Amino acid sequence: MPNKHAAIKDLRKNKKRAAHNDRIKRHIRYLLKKSRDLLKEGKAKESQEISRAFQQAIDKAAKVGVVSKNKAARRKSSLTKAINKKSPR
Repeated sequence: MPNKHAAIKDLRKNKKRAAHNDRIKRHIRYLLKKSRDLLKEGKAKESQEISRAFQQAIDKAAKVGVVSKNKAARRKSSLTKAINKKSPR
């Protein structure tokens, strides 16, 4: 446990920030999983709509540093590739 007042305050802020970041990451994982599940069911159109929301969420998270920009790019790329493979041409 920190002794100085500033350290106590810093710990309190870090806990709040960690909780906020966890909420964002959980939301991103949910959208990714939902999109992939829809792809497995053969619903490429619905998956594409969820994919847009996923891309917005992960871009915003990458912008503020919750996830790295490279990880965001990898996740978007792999999901888009899977959607393009399943969608009819």
